[in-house]
Amino acid sequence: MTLLSRSQAKSTLTGHRFLLLFLFLLAMLILYPYAEATHFGYYALRVIGIFVTFLSVYAAKIHRSLLILAIALAIPSLVQRVVIPKADAGALPLLNIVLSFLFDLVIVVILFRRIFANERPNAETIFGALCIYLLVGFSFASAYGMIATFQPNAFYLDPHTNLHITPDHFDFVYYSFGTMTSLGAAGITPISDQARSVTILEAVLGVLYLAVLITRLIGAYRTNSTD
Repeated sequence: MTLLSRSQAKSTLTGHRFLLLFLFLLAMLILYPYAEATHFGYYALRVIGIFVTFLSVYAAKIHRSLLILAIALAIPSLVQRVVIPKADAGALPLLNIVLSFLFDLVIVVILFRRIFANERPNAETIFGALCIYLLVGFSFASAYGMIATFQPNAFYLDPHTNLHITPDHFDFVYYSFGTMTSLGAAGITPISDQARSVTILEAVLGVLYLAVLITRLIGAYRTNSTD
């Protein structure tokens, strides 16, 4: 590979980091149902989870002062995406879930400040905003997992619409995105006050994000395109 082609490849990767992150996050949603059903799905989901963690740090362009913290939190995030935790995990897996949730929170805050500080958004900005939306969904899934660990009966799975009675991580991913998009998650009901409170918070944030922030970005992008 020549020096010029290497430079072009690096420029392409740098200029489309949010697009790559969005595609990997979307791939995680698609592969979750097959994670335990097939060997390919099992390993593919974990490999994509590793790439998502590294791409999240790369896309955020974290300042040097926060880079050490981000790397320290990225380690448990990698573990969580390689070894998908159960809802009834012990103390050490629970700590890993908490640290992974903090990593997602740090990445979301940094991306939010970077994306919405741009007064002239472009296509990459739109993909960055969509990445934040998906990361928030995965973050709330971790939050529901923490609640279920502390309160085993916080969520009720209807036996008529589920093949199991104990929620797993994919159940919380399904519930999180169903709540955030206001579509609802049939078969899963929050029972405890804490679970209901977090559910309300995610539903409100999801509606506000789509109605206000994404609309603003798309409107500004169209305005810039016509200039």
